[in-house]
Amino acid sequence: MDHAMSPLSPEQIDRLARKRAAAKMGWFVHAGVYAVVNTLLLLAAQAAFGHRTWSVFPALGWGIGLAMHGLAVFVLGGGSPLRRLLERRARERLVTEQGLRDPW
Repeated sequence: MDHAMSPLSPEQIDRLARKRAAAKMGWFVHAGVYAVVNTLLLLAAQAAFGHRTWSVFPALGWGIGLAMHGLAVFVLGGGSPLRRLLERRARERLVTEQGLRDPW
């Protein structure tokens, strides 16, 4: 049971496009800060101790957070096929539980 989305007004399209672009820009800024800070940590560790063993740990921890942020923005973000599928399933389940006719 595939439900067509009602057409969006130009204002809604503009608002949604801005929101999605802002989410992507947020990730790119996050990735840039990650690269700069972890490069500085690596250089500081090398200069201070002659090896960079400890600087790997912040990079790995933060890298996991960066990957999760990217997953949220690019894979699970609004408009993704996975998100639409999950929304459709949730909507169908709620309609069934309420015994209502699905308006979508």
